[in-house]
Amino acid sequence: MNELLAQLKNLQSRIKDIQARLGDRTVDAESGGGMVKVTVTGRQELKEIKLDPICVDKRDIPMLEDLILAAVNQGIKKSRELASEELKNLTGGLPIPIDLF
Repeated sequence: MNELLAQLKNLQSRIKDIQARLGDRTVDAESGGGMVKVTVTGRQELKEIKLDPICVDKRDIPMLEDLILAAVNQGIKKSRELASEELKNLTGGLPIPIDLF
């Protein structure tokens, strides 16, 4: 039993290390053929939005909003995939819900 508790503490410590590393790693995503680009951390924090100047026309605001939404969602999806890969390496392939973060 003590050995199992020690293993769980070790696993918890390693998960915390991965969480810290994920905060430093980023993924990039884009929509609209590159007109909107975003950078998201491995902890699902939006770090940067870049807009192509061609997007900023008052008549195109609804389209721009849709493009930003699509790019952010794609960035978050990629960030979750990054976190999932890191956890798979730790757990030997056992699935762990990303919602734990």
